[in-house]
Amino acid sequence: MWHQERSKHNTNKSRPTFGLCCKEGKVKLPPLKKPPAYLQQLLTSNEKGEPSNYRDNIRNYNPMFAFTSMGGQVDYEINKKGGAPYVFRLNGQNYHQIGTLLPKDNGDNALRPKFAQLYIYDTENEVRNRMQASTSKERKTQLDEGIVSGLLQMLDEHNELVKSFRMARDRYQESDLENVRLRLIGTRSSDGRQYNLPNASEIAALIIGEQTGENVERDIIVENKDRQLQRISELHPSFMSMQYPLLFPYGEDGFRPEIELEEKKDVEGKRKYVTMMEYYAYRIQQRLNQSVVLQTSGKLFLQFIVDAATCIEQWRLNWYRMHQGTLRTELYSGLQDAIDNGDTRTDQVGKRIILPSSYNGSPRNKQQYYQDAMAICRWAGYPDLFITFTCNPKWPEIQIMLDFLDARYLSAGEASWRIFGFELQHWQPSVQRLQFHLQDEQMVVFPDSTDIDKIVHRPSVY
Repeated sequence: MWHQERSKHNTNKSRPTFGLCCKEGKVKLPPLKKPPAYLQQLLTSNEKGEPSNYRDNIRNYNPMFAFTSMGGQVDYEINKKGGAPYVFRLNGQNYHQIGTLLPKDNGDNALRPKFAQLYIYDTENEVRNRMQASTSKERKTQLDEGIVSGLLQMLDEHNELVKSFRMARDRYQESDLENVRLRLIGTRSSDGRQYNLPNASEIAALIIGEQTGENVERDIIVENKDRQLQRISELHPSFMSMQYPLLFPYGEDGFRPEIELEEKKDVEGKRKYVTMMEYYAYRIQQRLNQSVVLQTSGKLFLQFIVDAATCIEQWRLNWYRMHQGTLRTELYSGLQDAIDNGDTRTDQVGKRIILPSSYNGSPRNKQQYYQDAMAICRWAGYPDLFITFTCNPKWPEIQIMLDFLDARYLSAGEASWRIFGFELQHWQPSVQRLQFHLQDEQMVVFPDSTDIDKIVHRPSVY
């Protein structure tokens, strides 16, 4: 971390504390285990051949072993011009889906297996099936069957998710059972601050015959065949491990809502649990004596960051959806009129918030920016010029400035993980948006069923 990124309220410059990475020690997660030797060699070796081929095509190799498919439309055009760092751009709605254990019958022949089906169906020709399943448009060089075989052997030995699906394969091979399903368990009994390597029995269970017992909300029931794709909740512990087996080679657990914050002496916080943003901000940091598979996985790491960002946005949108009845909005002058009319309850005043102005891109967010701009124009006059510019970090002018200032160029990848450390409604660096409004025309946000007079005389309202 940079020294200037230390927590603002910390006055001890010799022993700074930081909030971007771990909320000053409140977020504590189990360290990621160092990768198997074969994966370590592919990621760090400078030799040509397999390591170079793997790193160049890492986004092609990962889907071969992924259990789930990712929604959204990848923009391949953005990188065709060349001369710039690689960019991973995803359009549309993003989600993860899982299919059935076996491919669907198509007359006399079954369709080709995909994703999780590759661990169960026709495993005698598994390497060939995985090579045929790769359809990426970003392939630079020919994919290596030796790498596919080596990764497959590594996952069979170390990955608990793979062992669970192999268990279903063995059951099919031992007996001709038709009604077999796999239940991917969505809850954990262990402390998320200490353990992230569950065993096969904690991850999955085979269901033979009719399902018995109550299905927990986040559990995933992978059906036999001839069923539709099902969407996986981003709150499932194996959500990321199923999509990125080459980033999490042991099938490590990811985010779940029950991970508690660390208690600090003489400090009482309002929240008890780690948020999704705090979790991913902690995970993508580089730490001593921990695995650096994420940070050394190049293009796949960028995809993971984008995927995590969409999950965080979904988390925020779900919060707004579940709290629609608690937030309302009205102009300050409108609240004064309500008091004059004798209204005392806020559930009779104002409009219910669909998406608040704190959510970037929402209609209220755009409206508030527009009102700010019009207030500035009314006070200072309309602008004569609207100028935007871009620059190259290699320009001599910038290089000269870096010689005199304690600064450096921030790459897109590094900027991304720093963005993840921001508070939900407090953005850094310290550039604040000032709200301009006419007298008594400021927008006030308040909860339902409270006294209007208390809201109007709240110090923060003026």
